[in-house]
Amino acid sequence: MIIKSVSFVCSSAKIEQCPKKRLPEFAFIGRSNVGKSSLINRLTGHGSLAKTSATPGKTQLVNHFIINNNWYLVDLPGYGYAKASKVSRCTFSNLITDYISHREQFTLLFVLIDVRLEPQVIDLEFINKLGEDGIPFALVFTKADKLGAGNLASNVAHYKKVLLESWEELPSVFITSSETGQGREELLKYLENVMDSL
Repeated sequence: MIIKSVSFVCSSAKIEQCPKKRLPEFAFIGRSNVGKSSLINRLTGHGSLAKTSATPGKTQLVNHFIINNNWYLVDLPGYGYAKASKVSRCTFSNLITDYISHREQFTLLFVLIDVRLEPQVIDLEFINKLGEDGIPFALVFTKADKLGAGNLASNVAHYKKVLLESWEELPSVFITSSETGQGREELLKYLENVMDSL
């Protein structure tokens, strides 16, 4: 897939405020500080499309960007941000749940995982809940440039092993770096294939 045009459409605090156009929507989510905004910017080729911040938990709304005038890239709030108030965390959780469970245009969720870290309970719980609810998703490991090839392969293999303790079959897995562009073409090709299958 070649991305020819990208533009911000809107930020929504409720699902009812999301765009009315019936176009496929591919959403990105992850814990705070996983590098979501940087990956979105690298994927689209627009360096400041999604706002990056030194303060984790910046994204608090559902942000829609229209790509090539035929699909939406959706930037969802992060989950598990410890410094947000309990009310805010609850609001984020409800907003995320409403979107992935009730948004008819929602097509696929990309769950971002920091490849440098041991499998985190909150990530595993979120992934398992997606499986229980039948939500279509793919795993995207971020920050691959921060590890050497050996440690990178080892960490990914370990994560898959942990998931296979409760999964019979794993979803599609991508290894990415917003710094080097690793995984960008694979992600775009995957998006294109999913679009073609709709």
